[in-house]
Amino acid sequence: MATLTYRKAGVDIDEADRFIRRIKPMVRSTLRPEVLSGIGGFSGLVRPRLKGMRRPVLVSSTDGVGTKIMLADLLGKYDTVGIDLVAMNVDDVVVTGAEPLFFLDYIACGRVRTSLLAEVVKGIVKGCRTAGCALIGGETAELPGLYAPGRWDLAGFCVGIVDEDKIIDGRGVRPGDVLIGLASSGLHSNGFSLARKVFRERELRGEIGRRLLRPTRIYTPVLLRALRTLPVKAMAHITGGGFYDNIPRVLPEGRGVRVERGSWPIPDIFRVIQSRGGVEDREMFRTFNMGVGMAVVVDRRAERAAVRLFERLGYPAWPIGTVTAGRREVVLE
Repeated sequence: MATLTYRKAGVDIDEADRFIRRIKPMVRSTLRPEVLSGIGGFSGLVRPRLKGMRRPVLVSSTDGVGTKIMLADLLGKYDTVGIDLVAMNVDDVVVTGAEPLFFLDYIACGRVRTSLLAEVVKGIVKGCRTAGCALIGGETAELPGLYAPGRWDLAGFCVGIVDEDKIIDGRGVRPGDVLIGLASSGLHSNGFSLARKVFRERELRGEIGRRLLRPTRIYTPVLLRALRTLPVKAMAHITGGGFYDNIPRVLPEGRGVRVERGSWPIPDIFRVIQSRGGVEDREMFRTFNMGVGMAVVVDRRAERAAVRLFERLGYPAWPIGTVTAGRREVVLE
């Protein structure tokens, strides 16, 4: 009678070990002085620097990249979805005014393929270095039976820190304040289930697919810089839910936002999706970022300084709207 092993059941521990050994040097390049542990332990240890903080507050976020990984599979290109993963988490943390400290990833798959997953981690490392965030660990779960061969998923978790007195929560937003939009790099990591319905597979394997796979822009470094010099009142990461769902999340009661259509250039890819799919305007602005990946609310007197700062740091920006009195909603004009 043939003996049964874990490998024969579909889980290759040796391959998982090879994967960990391969990524260790990459991961070490992201470590911050606060990190006390290395990759491979049961957990990651971080001793945050609290000097100058009166009441430190931890801020956390978890997210994935959705069905964008299916496009990565189609193109056989895996070195950018890790950047997307980091961006979706660190930029959710930074909108509170917090500095991201450390990041962990979770990769689930039907079978560990070291070459593929190492490319994914390469992107995660690049994203963490851009955001100044340490990659302190993660989990790679080989789950045959739950995931078919070749199928996989990706998620992440980030923790940041902010002094309670410096939390950005929108409570100071007033009518007349200005909404500054920062340019996105494309679809980022939202709306791909709709986008994939619009294009044929052969189109997705070509230039269209490469444009859609463009990695999510990471705003963390420029926003941390802006917080040192600008009177920022609120920040909204434009992800799933687009304008209509994300901007109201950072507005206090009795405040709304009027967004002026035409005040920023909408990238052609969104116009193509809308035209090809017959997608209504409201659906577009609730599904996609429409060329604005981050929205920042500042006092009107700081409008020009904010745009100049973002532009100087390489992030195209435009005044795209105004805060109004009213319900917590977005009105597009």
